[in-house]
Amino acid sequence: QVQLVESGGGLVQAGGSLRLSCAASGRTFSSYTMGWFRQAPGKEREFVATISWTGANTYYADSVKGRFTISRDNAKNTVYLQMNSLKPEDTAVYYCAAQNSLALATMTSEYNTWGQGTQVTVSS
Repeated sequence: QVQLVESGGGLVQAGGSLRLSCAASGRTFSSYTMGWFRQAPGKEREFVATISWTGANTYYADSVKGRFTISRDNAKNTVYLQMNSLKPEDTAVYYCAAQNSLALATMTSEYNTWGQGTQVTVSS
C-alpha cells in the first residue's frame, strides 16, 4: 500500500502554468498505475490523466488534452502533472490516485489509494 501527498497547487492567472507533484511512500510505487483527478465545487470528481507503471503509456481527458502532461519518476516515487494554458474552468481540487494494476484507468472506482488534494485556482 502506498500513501500519497500532493503539492504544487496555487493561484494562477488564465494562460499560466502550474506543476503538481504527488509524492508516494512505499517500495512498490513503480508497480502502480497513477492518475490525476479533479473536483470543482458542487461537481463530481472527474478524471484528468493517467500513466502506466513504466511511464510509457498515458491517457488524458479531452478537456485537458494538449495542455496537461502527466509524467512520473519512479526513482523519486513521484508523479507530476504539468498544466499549461490554464483556464478558469480548470479551477478545482486536484487529487492524485494509485491503482495496484498494470492497466490504465479513468474511473474513480478503479483506484484504491488517494491523496488529500491540492487546490488549483485560475483567475480570469
